[in-house]
Amino acid sequence: MSERFKPNTTVAAVIERDGRFLMVEEQTTQGVRYNQPAGHLEAQESLLEAVCREVKEETGYRFTPQGLVGIYLAPGEPTYLRFAFFGTVTAAPDDSALDDGIIAAHWLSLAEITARETQLRSPLVMRCLHDWHQGARYPLALLHTLA
Repeated sequence: MSERFKPNTTVAAVIERDGRFLMVEEQTTQGVRYNQPAGHLEAQESLLEAVCREVKEETGYRFTPQGLVGIYLAPGEPTYLRFAFFGTVTAAPDDSALDDGIIAAHWLSLAEITARETQLRSPLVMRCLHDWHQGARYPLALLHTLA
């Protein structure tokens, strides 16, 4: 009897302000890595709720999603299904504690992110930024959460 395939559903936020992107520096089992604010979809949560929660937990900023950059399938062990959103954040983060493992949130230019390419959490980070720069913008109306 084969096991049922269950990809890990994740959300991420591409947030640009004045030519800089909000990135998270985090401690992982592979060492220090950089990622967009991102994380796993939790039970009984919509994709929009998940991305807003993850941005808040990892950066302290309140996120307002405006659309999708893309939906990405990264096969492997484990397999990830990533929903990447774009949007805006509040002017300043609040003073709440960040998730365990988060070292800091940084506003980095694309050149600074590219210089850290070997420290990125996954190839999805650069792919999302590339798609953002290529103009990938899809409406939130594509998403439906059924009761």
